[in-house]
Amino acid sequence: MSHKILKIHPMDNVLVALTDLNKGERVVYNGGEIIIEEDIRAKHKFAQNTIQIEDEIIMYGNIVGKANTQINKGMALTIQNVSHQVNSYSEKETIDHWRAPDIDKWKDKTFLGYHRKDGQVGTANYWIVIPLVFCENRNVEVMKQAFIEELGFSKSNPYKNYVRQMARLYRNGKQNNIKDLNLLTDISESKPLFENVDGIKFLTHQGGCGGIRQDSDMLCALIAGYINNPNVAGATILSLGCQNAQISILQEKIKSINPNLEKSLYILEQQQEGTEQQMLTKAIQQTFIGLAETNKIKRTPAPLSKLTIGLECGGSDGFSGISANPAVGEVSDLLVALGGKTMLAEFPELCGVEQELINRCTHQEIADKFVQLMRSYEASAEAVGSGFDMNPSPGNIKDGLITDAMKSAGAAKKGGTSPIVDVLDYAEYAQKSGLNLLCTPGNDVESTTALAGSGANIILFTTGLGTPTGNPIAPVIKISSNSSLAERMPDIIDVDAGGVIIDSKTIKEMGEELLDFIIQVASGNIKTKAQELDQDDFIPWKRGVSL
Repeated sequence: MSHKILKIHPMDNVLVALTDLNKGERVVYNGGEIIIEEDIRAKHKFAQNTIQIEDEIIMYGNIVGKANTQINKGMALTIQNVSHQVNSYSEKETIDHWRAPDIDKWKDKTFLGYHRKDGQVGTANYWIVIPLVFCENRNVEVMKQAFIEELGFSKSNPYKNYVRQMARLYRNGKQNNIKDLNLLTDISESKPLFENVDGIKFLTHQGGCGGIRQDSDMLCALIAGYINNPNVAGATILSLGCQNAQISILQEKIKSINPNLEKSLYILEQQQEGTEQQMLTKAIQQTFIGLAETNKIKRTPAPLSKLTIGLECGGSDGFSGISANPAVGEVSDLLVALGGKTMLAEFPELCGVEQELINRCTHQEIADKFVQLMRSYEASAEAVGSGFDMNPSPGNIKDGLITDAMKSAGAAKKGGTSPIVDVLDYAEYAQKSGLNLLCTPGNDVESTTALAGSGANIILFTTGLGTPTGNPIAPVIKISSNSSLAERMPDIIDVDAGGVIIDSKTIKEMGEELLDFIIQVASGNIKTKAQELDQDDFIPWKRGVSL
């Protein structure tokens, strides 16, 4: 890899700037010289040769746009001279047999996990408290206030003390000293009462009633997935009673995933329990007893085939598709070869690479389901005057991803090269070993929420701009696409993949480094930055338009 420019695929007609390039600068590629016609920032693309108006823009060997004007050799691609355009897709075609990576180094490795009676293995041991409807959010918060500090799961809040000091200065008439006050960031933690319980998580949401019945059904399916997730030992569910998301629907969804669920599950309905105090007293008592039982479970060795990895990106930049995402793809291929499960989410960010994914499906019915979900999703966006082409955020565009197809071609690299064994609609639970596609929005939190609901016990999250996203039950490992981000935001980045850009580290090396880190997180030896910051983001997707 050149230290200044990169051509990703032999068929591409654009080059990537790996560093800032100045107008008039001369760069050499494949023996030819290119004079840079304008200042081009790192991560952005420029024409290798002159591109005529209406010509296709090719990256990763795919169509990622078309030229709106003539783009001269050495000129940057921008949202003014390029518009969204993608490859068409059709029936599944014959493809070559997959060449699995060498797994000799990994086949005998294990992680220390929590073994569940149904054969799943958790990388963490949580109890969850979830309402079936937003009317119960306050009661969930009351339970949270009662439990967290008393059980030793709370952390000191440095900002609370910071405000206390400012208030003291104000009361003493020393307002001018406030601007010189420093934040003390030392965070003290108390020792948990239950040493084998990683935490009790209290999840709230705005669903369960109103809207359409399909939203409530999907919410019940999502909650059922969280209950069944191997990282969850048991759950307390609060219901009002009259809402759309009925207890019976939740029970049906649990049965469809796991007919013989053997976990502690307490469901309380306020309209049947009596007073709020009576319900909360009972819920707290049952939950405490459940936590005591959960504490009896200890970590024991498990093969890597018991890992279910969610594949996610957020705050992507022009380097994501050439460093962090392919490294995650390498991990996915290794896990698949070892007999594990991986899930590639965010359907709006698979736009333009559909044919490649269709061809990788192991059966025609799986390919057909993918096509149906993609076309239905895109149609619903277009029906309200939007479309997948509006997916890139201002941050994506600013850092080099100027069309959705360009973003998607890089995002799809997280799925590696292995065959696709199943396609899952939102809230369907992953059952098959191998690479699965999961229909979710591109929205970071809606997507990570869905991955955990489909069984992920670890989530890999690549970012080029920095995204403070986590999940209540699945450890989220943040991988930066560039080293400057890792240096600037070390509080949220776990693994720096920037060495692929600046140090010529190979994707294989980066992937193996990442898998070693995953094993440490899965064993409880390392807490992710998202876990340390208590980033417990949980947003169920209402099946409307969300890109």
